[in-house]
Amino acid sequence: MNGGLLVAGTTSDAGKSVVTAGICRWLVRQGVKVAPFKAQNMSLNSFVTREGAEIGRAQAMQAQACRIEPTALMNPVLLKPGGEQSSQVVLLGKPVGELSARGYHGGRQRRLLGTVLDCLAELRGTYDAVICEGAGSPAEINLRRTDIVNMGIARGARLPVLVVGDIDRGGVFASFFGTVALLSPEDQELVAGFLVNKFRGDVGLLEPGLDMLHGLTGRRTYGVLPFRHGLGIDEEDGLRVSLRGTVRESTVAPPVGEDVLRVAVCAIPLMSNFTDVDALAAEPGVVVRFVDRPEELADADLVVIPGTRGTVRALQWLRERGLADALVRRAAEHRPVLGICGGFQILGEHIEDEVESRQGHVDGLGILPVRVRFAREKTLTRPSGQALGEHVDGYEIHHGVATVEGGEPFLDGCRAGQTWGTHWHGSLESDGFRRAFLREVAAAAGRRFVPAPDTSFAALREEQLDRLGDLIEQHADTDALWRLIESGAPQGLPFIPPGAPA
Repeated sequence: MNGGLLVAGTTSDAGKSVVTAGICRWLVRQGVKVAPFKAQNMSLNSFVTREGAEIGRAQAMQAQACRIEPTALMNPVLLKPGGEQSSQVVLLGKPVGELSARGYHGGRQRRLLGTVLDCLAELRGTYDAVICEGAGSPAEINLRRTDIVNMGIARGARLPVLVVGDIDRGGVFASFFGTVALLSPEDQELVAGFLVNKFRGDVGLLEPGLDMLHGLTGRRTYGVLPFRHGLGIDEEDGLRVSLRGTVRESTVAPPVGEDVLRVAVCAIPLMSNFTDVDALAAEPGVVVRFVDRPEELADADLVVIPGTRGTVRALQWLRERGLADALVRRAAEHRPVLGICGGFQILGEHIEDEVESRQGHVDGLGILPVRVRFAREKTLTRPSGQALGEHVDGYEIHHGVATVEGGEPFLDGCRAGQTWGTHWHGSLESDGFRRAFLREVAAAAGRRFVPAPDTSFAALREEQLDRLGDLIEQHADTDALWRLIESGAPQGLPFIPPGAPA
């Protein structure tokens, strides 16, 4: 078997990442050797592979769904926004420069098509099946000429395309029909059918619409996935997180001790790898929320300043909002603060930045005895070590080089009083360390909170991926899906006018 499939969507956030992970987990449970692939990803949430390559976190989680190690081949192009109109381009796991949206779509993107097709071909030569994820919508007609992630990769590799639509948003039938009708005849040949996501209610009421859609397009619906809480894997875009929402839609388990522990995460601009706090949210009795006002820090037992693609910009934002002064007061009162990566750099004394913001010397908050200098070479590593008497694994993604000039050592960063700072992402996923850290926080906050003795973050992730696999197995036509992956799009699919504009 040398199968493949492209999971496209009617819109961004239609559920492509979740469906891709679910198909991967379903296939691997059938004994299929499968890998994920996304030619181009725009995300501030990234991960470091064992060979030191930076890829999107969604692809790393999809690799976990396949029970394999992630590699740069699975996400050859990663775009990390640095503002409204520019992004850092990461090619095969290494940064190669900053480009404006116009510069990237004006020619650079199209020249990468050969690279992404080579990566896909290498994966297909190694695995029985490769499940590819698209981006946005394949019907973005203004970008079709330079597309390398939707119909560009489908045409180049002759992949069948399954279009996912989020019915919870409304308008899913119009979105399905319009997506096909705005594609060229050559692109339409590869669009095999549809998959409805996030349906609530009686499927029988939906079936007449699905029949009419089949009559209008000649394409079948491969499944109707019900709405389920708490199924999101690691998010792609930190810019879209709700400032008022909780981290996940899962049910909050009661605390083991007498008190809950309240965690406030500063929703700084260009927030990256905010998934670091997912491990905190998984703990029974830990309540995590994103905040953007100083008064919201008042009742927090722990404040987290997460990573960011714009350290100096985030620092300025904290000062403009009054959050910087609140953090300085909090540290002086010996109330717990944790800075991760960019958040760690913000807590230091000085920042020299001629790379990211190009603003030169900038004063930090002065809470930690640290000086930061931005290097042009990005640090991409997977460190491990000890902290609070426990083993810790993490990963680093940063241009800032920290020189620690005091305090107590803490994960290659430092601790001063009840303020901790580290460049290590993912450290809180180490269960023993997370429990030890939360015990310290609870003691400093005067809370009678007790970490659960048996919470395994890795097991919870596996359980979540299995739930995605169950969703595909129970609510999709897996026999038809298998034929699609193995044999490609059905022959003779009708053309739906008007097609792509000239």
